[in-house]
Parts: sequence; structure tokens; C-alpha cells
Amino acid sequence: MQPMSLRARLTILYASLLGGILLFFGVVMHVAVSDALVGQVDSTLSGTVDEIIANSRVDSVGEMQIITLPSLELTANVYVQLWEREGRLTIASPAIENLLEPLDALSINAARPVFNDSYVSNTHLRVLTVPLRIGNRPAGFIQAASPLTLVDSIRSLMTTSLVVLTIASIALAAVVSWFAIGQALAPLKDATETADQITRADDLSRRIPYDGPQDDEIGRLVQAFNRSLARLEGLFTSQQRFLADVSHELRTPLTVIKGNADLIRKLGPDDESLDSIKDEADRLTRLVGDLLMLAQAESGRLPLNLKAVEIDSLLTEVFQEMRVLAGQKVKLKLIEIDQAVINGDRDRLKQVLINLTSNAIQYTPTGGQVTLAMTKSDSQVFIRVADTGPGIPAKDLPHIFERFYRAEKSRTRSKASGFGLGLSIAYWIVEHHKGKMEVESKEGQGTTFTITLPLEGQ
Repeated sequence: MQPMSLRARLTILYASLLGGILLFFGVVMHVAVSDALVGQVDSTLSGTVDEIIANSRVDSVGEMQIITLPSLELTANVYVQLWEREGRLTIASPAIENLLEPLDALSINAARPVFNDSYVSNTHLRVLTVPLRIGNRPAGFIQAASPLTLVDSIRSLMTTSLVVLTIASIALAAVVSWFAIGQALAPLKDATETADQITRADDLSRRIPYDGPQDDEIGRLVQAFNRSLARLEGLFTSQQRFLADVSHELRTPLTVIKGNADLIRKLGPDDESLDSIKDEADRLTRLVGDLLMLAQAESGRLPLNLKAVEIDSLLTEVFQEMRVLAGQKVKLKLIEIDQAVINGDRDRLKQVLINLTSNAIQYTPTGGQVTLAMTKSDSQVFIRVADTGPGIPAKDLPHIFERFYRAEKSRTRSKASGFGLGLSIAYWIVEHHKGKMEVESKEGQGTTFTITLPLEGQ
């Protein structure tokens, strides 16, 4: 069985809700009008009985006598019976003189005045029974009745009108709701069709069109879906680029290893071929290690051993080690330093500083300068690594922390080249120390990386 659509469910809900509201108010009105009409009849009966009792007297033997009856037939269409205590009918209205039974047999023994409905000769009557007493003894009872024909007709008309109007209103509400809900849900239909087309065509570049208000529920849903598509497109593109870059990085050393192996097979082993195979094997080992570390970082499985770290001592240590790498090629200077303690993983932070410093030394031409500096504020410490190298083109800056991205025109790598993973790893480490890493660069003027970390206790 095919499930009911959201449009149909909402239409049924709205129509049922409207029908329920109309039915509720209709019943309330029906009861109120009925009570009002019956109340008017009861008031007329009470007035008639009061008038009869006011025109009554007691004869010499203690019997109730009616002096005069009100003009009932012309005024209120009220029928009256006066019964003695022995059960003998004494007085009756002209229209019911032949009726020898009480108008309401169930109420003849009532101790107080009582209103009740009764049927006499298939006529619906409203009957008031009032017991009569002379002194402390019962003298009989009076029953005054009025036909409820008009009241029943009005009740029947109201009931019929209520049912007809409720059914008509529900039908009209269902039709209007069906079209209104269809218009409101049209963007969702477009979203479904677009999602199906994306699935069939594998085209993540498509977006869901929406011309309605951007801040309503559907507008926010469409925007969220489009943002998800954009994110999926970015992730898919990144995955494709990642696979292509990994394939390239693996192919180069494997080609070299294969070539040297073939050469050894033909000419025999030599130191140069063996050294080349070892170097490329080391490159593969570093690549696999970096990929494994990055995968662990992105999956949250790379642990950080956080404890108090004297960042000034760590920076001095990196400076001393990097002076050997800089050698006579570039001038490496530590121009500013201050004492500061942060909460972090010393080894991972050292990995970040070594990566930034070695990159600066590598890309700075001979005779250039690389400077390290550290300052602090009340709550943060700032570490800067600046070089006088060729700089990074503006178009490359937004992508500098992406995996395998390097601002180089050629894919040719030297043996000292990395794989474009170091900055991605460094960025993750700094970010998970509740810090941030920023880069400023101008072509021909050099590059400056700035690390901002919170001081301990912040």
C-alpha cells in the first residue's frame, strides 16, 4: 500500500480541524438556542400557573376552587389541568376537555414544582407540575403544558443546517487547503526532483532554485540543503584531488625505484642506484607517515599530550636546530622573545615550528633572511616565522593549508621537497591547541606565518 503523501495528510488535518471547530461551536449554539427557547416556554408556564393560583380560593369544605382561568388559547397556547387529591380531574382547558389522563403522569407525586417533557397523542409537550396544599395537607396538583412543536422545528432546522454547513465547510476547506498546501510544498517537490537528478547524474554542482522568502521554514531548508550540496561538492572535489595527488606522489618514487631496479638487473648493483632506491623508499615512508598522521588527526584519533610548555625555551631549541639547516645559505635570526607558558603538546608544537622554519629556509634564496619572534599579551602568545623569499601568490593563499597544495607551478619535486602535507598537519595541531594560524605574503617581498596560542589558564 502506497503511503499517503504529506500534502494529503496536511489537507485531511486542516479540514478535520476546521470541521471539529465548526461542530463544537455548532453544538454549543444548538444547546444555547434550545435552552433559550425552552426557557421561554418554562417562563410562560410558570406565569400561567402563578396567575391560576392567584385566582383560586378554598370553599367551605376546604376544596380548591378556580375563580377564572386566563385566556390561554389566544395568548400562549397553554393547556391546564387541575386535579384533586383523590385523582379526580376538576378543571381542564377547552382543547383538552376530553383528555382524562394527566398531561405528565410521571410527575403527579412530585413534592415540589417540576418541569418535564411528555408526549400526549404524539404531541411533544413541555409540562409544569405544581403540587397544591391547603394548610399542611395536599389538595391536588396543577399541570400546565405547552406544545414544543415550534421548538422541535427550530431544533431540527438547526441540526440540519449544522450538518450541511459542517460538511460543506470541510469540503471547501479540503479543496482550498489542497491547492494552498500544494503551492507551499512546491519548493520541497523541486528539492526532491533536484536531489534525484543529482543522484542520477552525479552532478553536485547543481543547486535547488527557490524564489520565496529566504527566512521562512522552506527557505531555510532549501538554503541548508544547498549548503550541504556545496560542502559535498567541496569534499568530493577534495577527495578527487587528494587521490590524484597521492597517485602522483607515489608514482614518482616508485618509477625511480623501478628504473634503478631494472638498471641493477642489467648492469649489476652500484652505490648510486642503491642510494637512489633508499632515498625514494625513505620518501615513501615519510609520505605514508604523513598521510597516516593526517588521517588520525582528521578522525580525532591523534592524541595530544597536553601539559605546561615553556614556549620560549621550545622556540630557542628550534632556533638552535634550524641554524644547522640554514648553514651559510640564509641568515636565521631570533629577533624577539619573551617568557611564556602554555598548555600544549611539546612534541607536536615543535613539529609545527620546525615545519614552518624549514619551509622558510627552503624557499628563501641564498643570501636571504629568516626571522623568528615571539611576543605575548595578557592572554595570548604570538609566534612569527618570516622570510624574505619570493612570497606566495594571492590566488594561492586561501589554499595554503590544504592537503598536497603547494604554490609551485611545476609538480617536479626535489629530494628535499615535502608533499604539501606539513602545513595541513601544522594547521590541525594549532587549531586543536585552541589557537589559530595565519599567513601574510606578497610576491617578491616574503611570507610571514603567525601562530596565536592561549596562555596557560586562559
